[in-house]
Amino acid sequence: MPYNLTVNGKNYAVDVDGDIPLLWVLRDTIGLTGTKFGCGIAMCGACTVHVDGQAVRSCVTPVADAAAKQITTIEAIGDTPEGKRVQQAWLDIDVVQCGYCQSGQIMSAAALLAANPKPSDDDIDAVMAGNICRCGTYPRIRAAIKLAAQG
Repeated sequence: MPYNLTVNGKNYAVDVDGDIPLLWVLRDTIGLTGTKFGCGIAMCGACTVHVDGQAVRSCVTPVADAAAKQITTIEAIGDTPEGKRVQQAWLDIDVVQCGYCQSGQIMSAAALLAANPKPSDDDIDAVMAGNICRCGTYPRIRAAIKLAAQG
């Protein structure tokens, strides 16, 4: 079935089944591979993207649910004020170790700051709890979010 998707400000006409996860349409049909597959059950956060500004797990979001909405991936999050600050803080704090989870971490952090520009440690922990980092960079992730929140 044809769907019109707006991804990172560009329009894409895709002809896929409506129940295919958005993740696979982004990666395999559109060719945006920054969004990662982690667990496939929305538990790790590696596949996080924004749909109408909300962080969602693209591995369990049917493409039909994202049609006619604004989708933002890691490839364009730096075009938003929060995303730009988060990406710079990630570099300044040297958050990344292996890097596999980082696109999802950055997407969740940017959504957090868009909704709550001055989050407490508890706010950060609550939002970021759904993002798993096998390397254990959680202290650097929190520090980077706090740095990004400073402006």
